[in-house]
Amino acid sequence: MGRYTDAVCRLCRREGMKLYLKGEKCYTEKCPVHKRPVPPGMHGQGRRKLSEFGVRLREKQKLRRIYGIYETQFKTYFQRAARAKGVTGVRLLQLLETRLDNVCYRLGYATSRKEARQMVLHGHVAVHGRKVTVPSYQVKPGDVITPTVRGKDHPRVKELAATGLRNLPSWLQFTPDRLEGRVLALPAREEIDVPVQEQLIVEYYSR
Repeated sequence: MGRYTDAVCRLCRREGMKLYLKGEKCYTEKCPVHKRPVPPGMHGQGRRKLSEFGVRLREKQKLRRIYGIYETQFKTYFQRAARAKGVTGVRLLQLLETRLDNVCYRLGYATSRKEARQMVLHGHVAVHGRKVTVPSYQVKPGDVITPTVRGKDHPRVKELAATGLRNLPSWLQFTPDRLEGRVLALPAREEIDVPVQEQLIVEYYSR
């Protein structure tokens, strides 16, 4: 199955909340979640009570869609988190947050994770001065992320240089004059602002 190519705003409506998949549009009144806050489809306005399985499934789908991950890839992340030390749900979120495409989004190189993924694929991002074209590349504390020579000419990067960052998580550091980002540490749960209950996802895969 290929990557989802339909209107991403339908995914937000399906989950009943903003997943911030459309960049700047999500911060305006044009967001379809404001205009039509019901699930898509002809039966979207009908009320339907979810089963316990359905609640856990929706939480898993929500997190997967926020980060733009395939189902098989998402399951692999969960298995890695389950084998690692610590709380499985938190480790899962840390693995997703430290993907290179997500870090580029957090640093402001792009207005959405989808746009950040495209920037990485097109060779606009470097880690420790070496070009990386794998969006799922796992960054580590101490890694330095910068735009490549081509990346500095990207419109979003030029805009970032002119206006600065809107928000920056405390586990990242950004130097505006060099457009350089640095990973200071793994993010703690309270520093990860995705609106999910990760324990429900653990219960989904533990059934």
